[in-house]
This record gives sequence, C-alpha cells and structure tokens, in this order.
Amino acid sequence: MNIHEYQAKQLLGKFGVAVPRGGVAYTPDEAERVGTELGGPVWVVKSQIHAGGRGAGRFKNNPDGAGGVRVVKSIDDVRENATQMLGSVLVTKQTGPDGKEVKRLYIEEGCDIARELYLGILIDRASSRLTIMASTEGGMEIEEVAEKTPEKIIKVAIDPAVGMQAFHARQVAFGLGLEGKQVGSAVKFLMAMYRAFNELDASMVEINPLVVTGAGDVIALDAKMNFDDNAMFRHKDVEELRDEDEEDPAELEAARHDLNYIKLDGNIGCMVNGAGLAMATMDIIKLYGGDPANFLDVGGGATKERVTTAFKIILGDPNVEGILVNIFGGIMRCDVIAEGVVAAAREVSLNVPLVVRLEGTNVELGKKILGDSGLPIHSADSLADAAEKVVKAVKEAA
Repeated sequence: MNIHEYQAKQLLGKFGVAVPRGGVAYTPDEAERVGTELGGPVWVVKSQIHAGGRGAGRFKNNPDGAGGVRVVKSIDDVRENATQMLGSVLVTKQTGPDGKEVKRLYIEEGCDIARELYLGILIDRASSRLTIMASTEGGMEIEEVAEKTPEKIIKVAIDPAVGMQAFHARQVAFGLGLEGKQVGSAVKFLMAMYRAFNELDASMVEINPLVVTGAGDVIALDAKMNFDDNAMFRHKDVEELRDEDEEDPAELEAARHDLNYIKLDGNIGCMVNGAGLAMATMDIIKLYGGDPANFLDVGGGATKERVTTAFKIILGDPNVEGILVNIFGGIMRCDVIAEGVVAAAREVSLNVPLVVRLEGTNVELGKKILGDSGLPIHSADSLADAAEKVVKAVKEAA
C-alpha cells in the first residue's frame, strides 16, 4: 500500500523524524489559508500523486510550463499556482503518458538547503535484513545512481537480533560526509526513521532528498512510504490513509474478491492459480512472441464466482486480444475453473480467442464442461502448447 508524501511526513513526524511544517489543501482557498498560517517568506506548492519525478513532470494543459513542485515567494503566488495545478493532469516518468489528475496539494514552508542527500530503509531479500541505503547524490533516482556511480551508495544491514544501534547511524552519517552538529542530527533522524519502519510494518521508507540545512539540521524534504498489505489489520489508522483514486480500478476490484491482479502493457490476458505458475505462464507467453496483459492469481481455493469475476476483470482491459487460462488443479478443482470460465464467457459475450490448459484434480470433468459449452474455447495439452496457441490465435485475429 502506498500513501501520499504529506501522509508519510505526518506518520514519520510522530516518531520524531524531522520534517518541514506544512498542510494539505484541496482548493485554492485552502492553499492560501495554509500558506498564511505557515508564514513566509518562501513556500513550496507540491502536487500530491502516487508517482515520483513530480518536480520534473509537466502538466498536460501546459507541457512547457513549471512542474508539479513549485517554489514561490508570496501568498498570491501560492494561490495562483494552486489554481493552476488542482484538477490538472500531471505527467511524470512514473505515471506514463496518461498522467494523473492532481486532486490535492501539500503547502510547505521553505527550507535553507545546504546539501541534498538520499536515504532509504528497505528489506533486502537476499540477506533477509532491513538495510539502510544512503548516498550523497540526493534528488536523483537511486536506480540511476546505482547504474552510473555505484560507489556512491552506502549500505548498512541491520541484524534483527539487536536492531539498529547508534553506531549504525553514525556509520551512515560519516559515510555521507556529515560532521559536527550534523552527525548528531542525522543519528536522531535515522533512529526515529528505523522505529517508524518497524512499528508501522513498512516495506520501504525513502527520503529523497534528505537535506542538511545551513544551521546543520537534517530534515526530510520529501518522503515516500510503502507498507506490507498483510500487516494492515494491525494498522487501521494507516489503512485509512489509502487513496483509492490513485489506484487502478481493476486492481481494486480484484482485491475486493481476494484476487491478486496487476495490470501490464501486453495484449494476452492470463488467469492462473499460484503466483509461481502465473510468472511461468507470463514467461512462456513472451518466449512464444506474445506479451502478457496482466498477472492474475486466482488462488488455491477460488470459487466459481471468484473465477467469473477474474474473467470479467481480464476482459475489462480494452488491450486484451486473447486469454490464456492455465490451471493446475490441486486444491483448486479443474471443474470449478471450467464452470467459472463458461459462466463468464457467456455473461460478457466473449469475442477474443480463449485457450484453456487444465491439469490435475477433475481435469477430465473440466475438459468435458468446456467441450459441452458450445463456446469457441481452444483446449491445450501443455503449457507450451497453450502459449503457442494463444499467441498464434491473437496474431491471426489481428
């Protein structure tokens, strides 16, 4: 689960992470009020969408104008920029060409920036440890830094038996070239950030840029947080921060039916049971020259109704020109899948090629249900056969 920058700063601030003062605004009037309460002489007007690169992004209605993060020096400019940004579509390298509509802003006090750094905490799957990542290249994407100047990335793994200690934080601070008062400020910042990560069941906290002020303070100028969805039952207050306007409607609908769905850019829809099998299915579609349109795992105990919903979600994507259903019946019975496929195909008036590969429990009954349906369903004997057939069918239909 993702949240907005201002929400991340509010959460981090509760744990003692230093953040600038600011307030959220949904209208130009609210932006003016927040700016007045903050006082000047400098304010920052920030678009709040779930995407990075906002400052370098451009609005569709003014592609040559200023981006989604603007520094202004008067209350009139706060209001004017809020008027321009609210309701406009911001396009960044993370939103894709469609962009995202800006529905809320964060009005923040200006900051005396002496240096910009990068700081993040994430879970390193290779070592099974929380790992601090830091770099002197603040403001840049960490992936770009890793590719061009990997020597500028500092990594400190935290042993879960002892947790983060002050010496870990000092190691990071010294690695960033901090000195004097800056080191103490950074240690306090890092320890607070680590507590927030653990206690909120975060999967990532990223501060980019982390700034050192002229006075030697260390402050989060931006903040991004992701959370472990499986732990949200422990954090109802965090779950309430979810902004469904920022999420794909199909993915939201899938989540309501306990389906694991992620939209992709291809044209061959996939419905599979099991994450590993779903990944293998997408791989073999690529191997045979096709492009998967989604990842969709119906799970091991899906019902006929859930399968029908999954089928509808796939067909709701206008890019889908063919569908591959790949089911291994262990806990999931092949006849249940077959009934769901037939019901969904009839309900939505199937008009794209459909290839189904079934193996496992009640496979013969499942194949009989498909064969007796009278629908143009192509049966496959193996995963390779299924992939080859669906790619061929889509190309012939094009």
